[in-house]
Formats: sequence, structure tokens, C-alpha cells
Amino acid sequence: MNVGTAHSEVNPNTRVMNSRGMWLSYILGIGLLHVILLSIPFASVPVVWTLTNLIHNLCMYLLLHTVKGTPFETPDQGKARLLTHWEQMDYGVQFTASRKFLTITPIVLQTATASSWPRTRSCLSTPGTRLCTCTRLG
Repeated sequence: MNVGTAHSEVNPNTRVMNSRGMWLSYILGIGLLHVILLSIPFASVPVVWTLTNLIHNLCMYLLLHTVKGTPFETPDQGKARLLTHWEQMDYGVQFTASRKFLTITPIVLQTATASSWPRTRSCLSTPGTRLCTCTRLG
């Protein structure tokens, strides 16, 4: 028996991303990080998007894929102790809405970061072929 808990989940980590308002809070947190980084006087907008992307991806990697266990005692006899938060989420079921959301968010951030840098045209000449690509300067 868990004394002092008000939920019926054996492991609350399994449903935390499905809780009410969590996706909105997550997006607002990324927006707040971006606004805070925009307040740095010497940083340009492309650099701020890059920093937002890097900080977000580093934090999510650490929180979802490296930290194991739960921050509280669970009555599952240590089953969650060896699992990361990503493995515990939605009881391990793949392709749920929260997993799709957490997969698409870094892709959207990467797209925003890449589109903020100015485009330049660079050509790579090799014997017999010429390859021209649009690259981003940093």
C-alpha cells in the first residue's frame, strides 16, 4: 500500500505525458527558453534557434534516455528501477500519441533552426561531375 499517493497508477511515470495540459506546458517551456535566449544582447536569431535546439535536445536526452528509475517509490517490486523514462512511458507501448509528439517536436525545432540560417550556394567539383547544393552558413 502506498501511503500518501492520490493516483491509481502503479508507476506514475507511465502516464505523465498524457496528463492534462502537459503538451501545452512542454511547448510553452520551449517557447520560454527561446524568449530567454533571445534576451541575450549579442546573440542573433539563428544562434538563438540553434541554442534552443541544442539545449532542448540535450535536456530531453538526459531526462528521457539516461536517467533510470522513478523519483518515488513504486509498488512494482523494482521493475521500473532498470528502465529509462522513455521505456516506462505508456507501459512500453510503441507509437502512442505522446511518443509521436516527443518524436516530432525535435524535428520541428530542427526545421526552425535550419530555416533561420541564411542560404548560400556552394558547388563541389569532382572529376566528371559537378554537385551544387544549398548550404547554411554559420
